Amino acid sequence: MHALTVALASVAAEATPTPTMTVNPDAVTPGFAGFVGIAVLAVAVIFLLIDMLRRIRRAGYRSEIAEELDAQQQADAAAVAEEQASAAVEASDTDDQDIDRATR
Repeated sequence: MHALTVALASVAAEATPTPTMTVNPDAVTPGFAGFVGIAVLAVAVIFLLIDMLRRIRRAGYRSEIAEELDAQQQADAAAVAEEQASAAVEASDTDDQDIDRATR
């Protein structure tokens, strides 16, 4: 049995290779050019986000102003219609004295 465990141990020791570095770690890093590229990309994304937020805020303000103007136009139109209705009622109202004078 002892011979069997020694044989298995030697096979297991041979089957487990030790990893070796095959690539130069300095050759696979992005270096200064990679850093500059990522930095430029980050700055561009930040400016795009600021511009997007500005445009969204501006669109919100425009919609609020449009709603206020629509409400004011409706109120003005209602006031004009009310004035026209009251003017029409006043014009159609005849006084009994006016009728009596016309028949005399």
